[in-house]
Amino acid sequence: MAANAKGELGEATETDDARELTDGFHLLIDALKLNALDTIYGVPGIPITDFGRLAQASGMRVISFRHEQNAGNAAAIAGYLTGKPGLCLTVSAPGFLNGLTALANATTNCFPMILLSGSSEREIVDLQQGDYEEMDQLAIAKPLCKAAFRVLRAEDIGIGVARAIRAAVSGRPGGVYLDLPAKLFGQVMEAEAGAASLVKVIDPAPRQLPAPDAVERALEVLRSAERPLIILGKGAAYVQADDRVRELVERSGIPYLPMSMAKGLLPDDHPQSAGAARSLVLKESDVVVMVGARLNWLLSHGKGKSWGESGSKRFIQIDIEPTEMDSNVEIAAPLVGDIASCVEALLGGMGESWSPPPEEWTRRVSEKRETNLAKMAQRLGADTSPMDYHSALAALRTVVKERPDILLVNEGANTLDFARSIIDLYKPRKRLDVGTWGVMGIGMGAAVAAAIETGHPVLAIEGDSAFGFSGMEIETICRYDLPVCVVVFNNNGIYRGSETNPSGGGDVATTVFVKGSRYDLMMEAFGGRGAQATSRDELLEEVNRALDSGKPTLINAIIDENAGTESGRIGNLNPQSVVSRKS
Repeated sequence: MAANAKGELGEATETDDARELTDGFHLLIDALKLNALDTIYGVPGIPITDFGRLAQASGMRVISFRHEQNAGNAAAIAGYLTGKPGLCLTVSAPGFLNGLTALANATTNCFPMILLSGSSEREIVDLQQGDYEEMDQLAIAKPLCKAAFRVLRAEDIGIGVARAIRAAVSGRPGGVYLDLPAKLFGQVMEAEAGAASLVKVIDPAPRQLPAPDAVERALEVLRSAERPLIILGKGAAYVQADDRVRELVERSGIPYLPMSMAKGLLPDDHPQSAGAARSLVLKESDVVVMVGARLNWLLSHGKGKSWGESGSKRFIQIDIEPTEMDSNVEIAAPLVGDIASCVEALLGGMGESWSPPPEEWTRRVSEKRETNLAKMAQRLGADTSPMDYHSALAALRTVVKERPDILLVNEGANTLDFARSIIDLYKPRKRLDVGTWGVMGIGMGAAVAAAIETGHPVLAIEGDSAFGFSGMEIETICRYDLPVCVVVFNNNGIYRGSETNPSGGGDVATTVFVKGSRYDLMMEAFGGRGAQATSRDELLEEVNRALDSGKPTLINAIIDENAGTESGRIGNLNPQSVVSRKS
């Protein structure tokens, strides 16, 4: 940069003419690039506008969004897909708060992500003197992420970035906040000293080997099983030890149940898949091996009616976080370590003489699976008019089967629940959905990141309510000309579009949208292609056309407004009033 630059470290002098200088902007860029972090998702503005320009000029890819939450969701999914921290860049205060939702969601889902936010100056914030967008962002972020750091001096930028990277990916991955006050960017120092201050992180996520006695304990429990089950979570997909996970399943001969984002680790049509026999295997298994999955609400906390007789099961749990063990039920064989190392240790201990599960158990699972698949096939074969969820998803199921490399983004209530059980996946990390919290709004951010990080086509299947959270990002999709096909399941409302105002008043019901909304015209407004589909054949034709073109497309799929159920398949979590009042 120019030799007469001025910054926090003091004004330039005549002696500076003989020295090459750098500043906080360039040091941050150099620190990121040194650690192979070359893509930023964010929204420009004060005080980080020039940082985005300079990062782009340096060869980094800077993807600008319309809302920080969507940029944060993109960064989180980038972290999941690559195993490196995804980067989200926001302005201070409101922009930071918008990104914070995505940061908290990334931490909950164990996605490595770094939220970099500009902030007001400490001396003003601490005295609460009313600076522009004044907020103690570090204090707010700390409870909602894995780690939070603030960098005040240019010479500490390298260490700050290094600490953020290591915190994001080591142990159980998660979100990290890096606070960057405005004055930091303009600080000047000698370029040679600046380069020497940067840190290349060595082995940021070191292997954590399980204890040998823990491995043997797990194998003893597994040997005693009459009706074993393996549950694969998204953690098993994240580690990208796909061949070893598959070997564990196939060598053991044990039926496996994939959680939604673990679908495709083994193809969903694999003979050991118990996805279509979920109720049976959860209820009647006697030993359950948890691989990168947690016994949270998505698995009824490992207890209750869906798990059969209370206390009748023993659990083997593989997790890198020791405190995850016994979080809901007793874990008979905790196996603490990184998933790849734990799976490798189990395979090494199984030996060549490993006995598969009793044939009676695997036959029962297989029979139940085939029975349920036959019932499903019958429903999928019905070409209803207007389309219901089954007839529409039957078309998209065919698309995914014929194009196993596409990435599937999925969110909604009924749209999510039905797609999760209907659409099979054949390769790992091809399904991106709402994750552990079940939050809506991840769709367009996830779609952008999936296209950017992989270069593969993306099919985003969205409920019309879920699409509303991030729908403006279709402009982002068009601006970057991404190969994304968005299918909006339009049933005129949340859950259903047929509800009426119980008071008989003039307002529509709280769950009802504008009838006949033309979401496809939104895409056309930004230069993409829009289309409508009112039948299964039309939907199949339009989606294939979109994916063949590789161009931004939105298909408005008209669904029967009476087809949905309230809250999808988790209606039991939605309290209902039992008190009747008369006015």
